[in-house]
Amino acid sequence: MRSVNAAGLGIGDDYPPRIMGVLNVSAESPYDPSVYDDPSEAARYVDEELIDEGADVVDVGLESANKDLDVLSADEELERLDTALETIASTSGDAVWSIETRYHEVADAALFRGFDMVNDICGFADPEMPRVCAAHDAAVSKMASPPDLERPGAIEDVDEIYDALAREGFTEKTILDPAFGGWSEAKTLVDDRETFRRLREFRGYGRPLLVSINRKNFLRDVAGRSTEAALPVSLAATSMAVERGAHVIRTHDVAETRDAALIGAEFARDRPRRDGTVGVEELDVTTVREAERHLDRLDAPPDLADETVVHTYELDGLSAEAVGTLRTATASGDAAFVAGEGDGGTTAGLLVGMGDALAAVETAVADVSTSLADALREVNLHRK
Repeated sequence: MRSVNAAGLGIGDDYPPRIMGVLNVSAESPYDPSVYDDPSEAARYVDEELIDEGADVVDVGLESANKDLDVLSADEELERLDTALETIASTSGDAVWSIETRYHEVADAALFRGFDMVNDICGFADPEMPRVCAAHDAAVSKMASPPDLERPGAIEDVDEIYDALAREGFTEKTILDPAFGGWSEAKTLVDDRETFRRLREFRGYGRPLLVSINRKNFLRDVAGRSTEAALPVSLAATSMAVERGAHVIRTHDVAETRDAALIGAEFARDRPRRDGTVGVEELDVTTVREAERHLDRLDAPPDLADETVVHTYELDGLSAEAVGTLRTATASGDAAFVAGEGDGGTTAGLLVGMGDALAAVETAVADVSTSLADALREVNLHRK
């Protein structure tokens, strides 16, 4: 996993989770507490509500990306840039300044005049964006989007998010954002929840991840909360996102999100690594699909993924015949089975193995025990 240096701020596995606070200078933005059109008031908000509360990055939006609103042109965004630049000049706190835009002209002007990084909500739909960011040696967050400047984030199939993130390639300092939220009518809350479940998968490109999940509908719906009452679900999801490998959390609730992110980092799975002439790093892989993503990065055969992920299953209510069948099926050593006493005096066991080995066990069991074979088939031993 490579790290990104964003104007001196390290982002990646080697660093604590970074908090991106939000400032909008767009009157149409839906979240009123972050909207300012007066530079001095905006600067006070940034200092007191963002930087002092723990924001490492301040992300400035020049327009609302709400799908129901008209899209501003590059010239219209540029007309609002002065307010953002005056805010930077009036701010006393220290933070990395990010410009949220879809246009390379806006990114270029902002980076020339004091901004440090870019948050591209259209994921390089403007093909000049990566060139501009590279020319400025600026970090850029790239959101999964179709190649359409008027449809940010509108990837309507979870399986297409991964490929969308790679469209138009990467710069040396690209951070990836899988695009949570209602960016299109076809994208559902179920899609967002599935994307969150598969968050580790998007580490497959070996680049830092940014997630923007603050008070999003797919979380509020779980608990039945309004936007105003949705802070607890956002914080719970923040800890989970960091535990699953996210590096930057974009939020309007900086202080609380910072604490939640630190808890997620503290209890995240340890990923051993060794730096030096020969570097070694254990990847955060828990499913075959995640392993396939890393193999794809090296143009390796995806079927090797079955040989990278170990699954462990606990079985209970086993008959003596079933125990014998499992022992025979795992005798080759490619998978392992051990039996012991379960609840209420029943026989339990653990079945451990990789994808191909478990598939072979399932096949071998089918010839002997229908009930056991049905149980193993139902849980899909070598699932993605």
